[in-house]
Amino acid sequence: MKTPRAWLGWLTRLERRELTWLLVGLGGCILLLIFLKLASEVTEGETLAFDRRIVLAFRSPDDPSRPIGPAWIESVLLDLTAIGGPTVLGLVVLAIIGFMVLQTRYWTALFMFLTAASGEVVGFAMKSLFARPRPTLVPHLREAFSSSFPSGHAMQSAIVYLTLGAMLMRVSERRLTKIYCFGMALLLTMLVGISRVYLGVHYPTDVIAGWIVGLFWASLCWLVAQHYEVRAGIKAERKKAK
Repeated sequence: MKTPRAWLGWLTRLERRELTWLLVGLGGCILLLIFLKLASEVTEGETLAFDRRIVLAFRSPDDPSRPIGPAWIESVLLDLTAIGGPTVLGLVVLAIIGFMVLQTRYWTALFMFLTAASGEVVGFAMKSLFARPRPTLVPHLREAFSSSFPSGHAMQSAIVYLTLGAMLMRVSERRLTKIYCFGMALLLTMLVGISRVYLGVHYPTDVIAGWIVGLFWASLCWLVAQHYEVRAGIKAERKKAK
């Protein structure tokens, strides 16, 4: 039978968890409203002047086909954009799923798969809905085939890397380690998005929208996972893995 102190501790943890759910849910709603506002302005062409200014800022004024900076920058940005592409992200997700399966954390592996797969479906649906053409202001430094809004690279990298960062934060004990995991996930996500604008294949608003949707979707999946955590057995798997 639980002592009064044990009941008090349980209630405190429950209140903390529910407060976290509330804050994440509130943040998700704010992100959704920001995206809807941004999508409305993009559709009406109100962001075009801003987009043009930023895209052209990454190119030489004398020759728009030449990006600014030293010659090696282009190669670096091509490498960075690849870490947000479907091939690399697919390998990352498979590696994480394989590791979780080997650790007998099957529900966590399923959560990672569903988060990444559903994000891909959402991204494809949104690109088809908005059907925004790619930028034609400057020559593309990378092949691009789908529509422009929102950026699939920015969105998927946000979903995968931020979800991975959240998973690593949960198994980390030190606060500094948690900050490091989140910071690295955020850095990778931002570098991928910036590389897409630098290479001329996306407008800045495409990337911003991709970041917003990616963060929203990762947060939504995290909330769902938290809701079903006890029922699905993720906590039991964590204790077993230890």
